[in-house]
Amino acid sequence: MLEPFQFLEPGELIDDDLTLILSAKAPKDIQKGFSPAYIFDMIHSDNHNKMGRIDLRIGETTELIMYGGQIGYGVEPEYRGNHYAARSCKLLFELAKRHELSPLWITCNPDNMASRKTCELAGGTMIEIVDLPEDNLMYRQGERQKCRYRFDL
Repeated sequence: MLEPFQFLEPGELIDDDLTLILSAKAPKDIQKGFSPAYIFDMIHSDNHNKMGRIDLRIGETTELIMYGGQIGYGVEPEYRGNHYAARSCKLLFELAKRHELSPLWITCNPDNMASRKTCELAGGTMIEIVDLPEDNLMYRQGERQKCRYRFDL
């Protein structure tokens, strides 16, 4: 990973009817244990509707690699089924490589079949299902396990 950390220009991120627009750059928050992150809106290229959001978290902490994942995404219900999340992940892989994030990790809940399919469509390999530690924020919010997908960029 580049040290000291600096945000890079992501460039144009377009795949057919999907455009990723950088909406924010979140700095590292040591108190919360958050890594710096790029936050993108998934925008429909034709009608400019917001279809979802995807974050690229720049870090290699145990928390990110094991539990939180270096990419997080969500697609609005009316746009699901079009592989926008998988396509968005693929669009971010070059930026992740520029930050020397290889392998890259994405996690999801074991019962989230849509997210598991997204990881597979984006080219990830399911490595394992891990138990969340009791001191983890997601555990305190009721989650218990995460699937870990590895992406060799």
